[in-house]
Amino acid sequence: MTKISPEFGDQMQMEAVSADVSFASNQFPKYRIGADNQIFDDAKDDPKGPPLKEVVAQETAHLVEQQKRLSVRDLASKFDKNLAAAAKLSDEAKLRDVASLEGHVLLKKLRDALEALRGLLAGRNKEDVEKAISMVEALAVKLTQKEGELIQEKFEVKKLANFLKQASEDAKKLVSQERSFACAEIESARAVVQRFGEALEEEERISQTSGKQELEKLLEEVQESRRIKLLHQPSKVIDMEHELQALRIQIREKSIISVKLQRELAMSKRAQENQSCLYELGGCESLGSSLQVQPCSDEAQELSKCSVQWYRIPTEGSRREIISGANRPIYAPEPFDVGRFLEVDVFSTGQKVVVITANPIGPAAGLASYVETLLRKPNSEFNVTISQMNGQNYSSRAVHLFHVGKMRMKLCRGWITKARDSYSVTMQLCGFRGGGNSAAKSLFWQARKGQSFVLVFETERERNAAIMLARRYALDCNVVLAGPDDQAFI
Repeated sequence: MTKISPEFGDQMQMEAVSADVSFASNQFPKYRIGADNQIFDDAKDDPKGPPLKEVVAQETAHLVEQQKRLSVRDLASKFDKNLAAAAKLSDEAKLRDVASLEGHVLLKKLRDALEALRGLLAGRNKEDVEKAISMVEALAVKLTQKEGELIQEKFEVKKLANFLKQASEDAKKLVSQERSFACAEIESARAVVQRFGEALEEEERISQTSGKQELEKLLEEVQESRRIKLLHQPSKVIDMEHELQALRIQIREKSIISVKLQRELAMSKRAQENQSCLYELGGCESLGSSLQVQPCSDEAQELSKCSVQWYRIPTEGSRREIISGANRPIYAPEPFDVGRFLEVDVFSTGQKVVVITANPIGPAAGLASYVETLLRKPNSEFNVTISQMNGQNYSSRAVHLFHVGKMRMKLCRGWITKARDSYSVTMQLCGFRGGGNSAAKSLFWQARKGQSFVLVFETERERNAAIMLARRYALDCNVVLAGPDDQAFI
């Protein structure tokens, strides 16, 4: 039986392995087993350089530091360089994969050789071989751990390479976009500068032309003034102007005095006529009050035995207009009567007596501003009581709400609606013409044919404001609200 020494077996196994793989170094790495079977590598650091992970971290930190101060063009260039570096690192990782594969093959063959050698040896040499086998197995575990770290590093390198590639493409797109924007702005600036230049040239040309025209016109005016100065004596012209001014002042004063005298003459004529008349008008001749025919002579008959008819006269001396339904001794003027004269005919025993107001009916103080305030609201509400309904006296004196809106009018009590209609040609609205002590607070409203009301307001101001407000809203709807048989005043 032939005995083989351990040195010979090792040499033969190494020769068999060297034919299949190549070693990264010419010496076997040195490992030692510590507590809890942990393996420690006693080899010196690789003089080739730092690990791949540290290189990637340094490059990333460097990019983050310089990101804010790099221009778009420099950033694109930097991304290209880092992309090349990432490709190079990827190639190095592939080489390490090959070296790792060769390491696994080498360890497997070495372990197989040691297993074969252990079967041939005995004693102390066998123990050494078993110790070597355990070291090889520990080395395989260590190599597997290194492979896991290498796979993680490879994933990070690949991720960084994709990020740098995308960033490089975005940077190139951004550079192209900024270049196009810059070119467009340059062209726009050139066009603006050209327009400004043309405008300045045009303005300069126009100013030169207008300056020449103004100078020529000024010379003509100077020559004309010199000619007039030579033809006329300055002192006479000034005297004539003063005389003309004085004559104008005198004519204005005379016309004012003439108007006053005409008014006084008309008032005196009316006073004389009233003295000779049997009746006269009592009350304030303004909106918000009531006018009443009163006897002023012992020869006058009682008004209960006379018939009365009221008229309105738009201007003094013009044709009078009958006020339909105003046939009582008391009449309360309404907004249509403002600025007009009122005339009343009293018939008694075949005799006709005519009485007219001394002045046109005046407006109520503060009524216009009150109506303007109400116009700012979407609708207005007034507390009223119903005096008559469809020509018949209304027994109930309950308070109702009278709504005056922009499109319609409504009379209701709580949830019960008495009448509600939009503005139309069949609707009528005017002051109450049936006399009585509350005539100045009452109005007549015909919502539609066959439905009419006489409403009594709390004050004369609210009654007149409701009439003016409704007529304003109706006029916006192309409808003129007036009383029965009234002419349409706008």
